[in-house]
Amino acid sequence: MNYKTVQDLNADTHRLAKNLPQDIDLVVGIPRSGLLAANLLCLHLDVPMTDIDGLCEGRMHDTGSRFEHPDSLNEFESVLVIDDSVLTGGQMTKTRDRLAKHDFTFEITFAGVYITPRGHQYVDYWSEVVHPPRVFEWNILHHTKLTDFCVDIDGILCRDPTPEENDDGANYREFLTTVEPNIVPEHRIGWLVTSRLEKYRPETEQWLADHGIKYDKLVMMDVPDMETRRKQGNYGEYKTNVYKSTDADLFIESDPRQAAEICRKANRPVYCYDSNEMMTPSMIDRSQRRISESVAAIKSEPLLSLARGAYQISSRFYHLGFRLLRSKTNGDTEDRRV
Repeated sequence: MNYKTVQDLNADTHRLAKNLPQDIDLVVGIPRSGLLAANLLCLHLDVPMTDIDGLCEGRMHDTGSRFEHPDSLNEFESVLVIDDSVLTGGQMTKTRDRLAKHDFTFEITFAGVYITPRGHQYVDYWSEVVHPPRVFEWNILHHTKLTDFCVDIDGILCRDPTPEENDDGANYREFLTTVEPNIVPEHRIGWLVTSRLEKYRPETEQWLADHGIKYDKLVMMDVPDMETRRKQGNYGEYKTNVYKSTDADLFIESDPRQAAEICRKANRPVYCYDSNEMMTPSMIDRSQRRISESVAAIKSEPLLSLARGAYQISSRFYHLGFRLLRSKTNGDTEDRRV
């Protein structure tokens, strides 16, 4: 599963900006997520922006007092239309066809920050080829592929219960029926996988229906009470087994520790909602390998390993002390200048 964050988008948009012609006068975003890419790009290029409707209607977005743009689009010579990604080319083709109906006086070129291997036929410029399956931070919980995902409930669709609410009694039932949703996905979810107990299915199903959250299957823990669930403490293993029993492409989990465990045991990708991190089996394997190598080194050469560790720690403290001393010296110098 290929994943891009907003931070990635900014960096890749910046790289795209450096490879574009220098005569672009206006950036036009394709709604909705293309507006995010357009906003970043117009700031990197220091030019005004608008959306597709604005381009067709001859208007631009306000740029504020620090930037003065021309009064009319007719003063422009080069306009760039951009989307955050080009997957099948359907949206870009639709946009091209719409703009072709207008008799613009300027040249229009097209770009996508991320394209598929065949996406280059729909755009003139791009930043990176990203192979499917792929999801982005700004659309992961509104993606059409949600039907192929397992999704946790508490911590994602709604907040976690407080200790007082989590009493396996009246307070908990009150929480289940009245908690406000954090997010209501637009598309149907394939599998809702929760550590809530099976006996709370009626309240959970009613809450999901009340808030218009669509799903194919709701999987809940089949143990008698929360005390039994706490004693077993196998939340990650339980979710792993559910994940492995499905053909889901991704598991979206709120808790980082559980996310790492699910990824490791299922040997499949997991997106951690709390840390905004796409975990992959190779990532978990690398972390485990580093730990195993360190343990093996200590066992085989305990004195040498301890010496290396002591050297690394002392080196870090030395450089830290040097930076603090230099900072203090610079501060004293500034004080004397004042």
